[in-house]
Amino acid sequence: MQKTFSLLFITVALSGFSRTDPPKDTIDIMIGQMIMIGIGDFNLVDPDRSIFNEIKNGKVGGVVLYEKNILFESPKPELALLVETLQKNASIPLFVSIDEEGGKVSRMKTRYGFPKNVSAQYLGDMDNIDSTQYYANQTASILSRFGINMNYAPVVDVNLNQKNPVIGKLGRSYSSDYSQVIDQAYEVINQHDKRGVVPVLKHFPGHGSSRSDTHLGLTDVTETWQFEEMYPYSALIDSGVVKAVMTAHIVNQSLDGTKIPATLSKRIVTGMLREFLGFEGVIISDDMQMGAINNEYGLREAIKMSIEAGVDMLMFANNVKDYNMVSASTVHAIIKDLLYEGIITRDRVYQSYTRIMKLKADIGLCDEDYYRSLKNKLREYN
Repeated sequence: MQKTFSLLFITVALSGFSRTDPPKDTIDIMIGQMIMIGIGDFNLVDPDRSIFNEIKNGKVGGVVLYEKNILFESPKPELALLVETLQKNASIPLFVSIDEEGGKVSRMKTRYGFPKNVSAQYLGDMDNIDSTQYYANQTASILSRFGINMNYAPVVDVNLNQKNPVIGKLGRSYSSDYSQVIDQAYEVINQHDKRGVVPVLKHFPGHGSSRSDTHLGLTDVTETWQFEEMYPYSALIDSGVVKAVMTAHIVNQSLDGTKIPATLSKRIVTGMLREFLGFEGVIISDDMQMGAINNEYGLREAIKMSIEAGVDMLMFANNVKDYNMVSASTVHAIIKDLLYEGIITRDRVYQSYTRIMKLKADIGLCDEDYYRSLKNKLREYN
């Protein structure tokens, strides 16, 4: 059984490293931890940016970094300063996350002075665990050195459709053989764990057979999805190494006949991932601003349905035009309204909060000297 942290224990654990007084309202703290937000279109640190105030006020549990946040003339010292400033403003240290799969999905590119990071397909084709270990260790080590503690990788989608525009064609899958996906992903997870970086498996319950891209709009995999797409999750969860899983926005009527995306489906998120596969870790949504959600559902409805489905952290990556960006304060206010209206319960919020806090404690974010250690680590880039 998952160890449950009491609010009192968490408050005591966190009090040692708080740089500012934590928010007084416990429900505000709990809701804030459920929000994963993109920091916006900037790279140089500006303390007047609203994101820093939202972090200080406890409305953010994690942030997502993109290439646009690393576009510096001298990227390494500026990235180190950005991460340090983000954490400095947080009463509860943040998940600082990134998509660093390798290949075409890489934010820390060679042109910014980072080493080459190869694709999952490249590693799968090589089928050499030593090579996978080398590249996974390289990635996790770099992320750890910059205080980035969460990576949206490995992709465990089985490459059943090599023409898939968002997985197969981009080289994001290790193999069409689920057993090879399991072997490769296990090593990636292991290397990230050694460096204190949370690996997030994606995209549940399987995006490898899709014919279209959920970034652009509704994607139905009912006719193409196969049960073997679930096997990597089953095997890796059973092995006890999985700490976080990202949901897909695909529609899969084989698993939920209501034709709603997996991220919003209680049958898939709670019924399949939690109950059938026995996953007790943190469930993170894919970006809620992607077309499959944003084009079909209003903001409030999408937030409500994802929480009811069982998602712990809602991602609003803000990798969009300025006028489409969503603030953490807006998401926080909607969740709080849903709670006070009785549409979602305090217990439901508390469930997610305890899972998130347990994971933060597991990777050392609740250690008394975390922030001091982070500053010392980043000092080499100053």
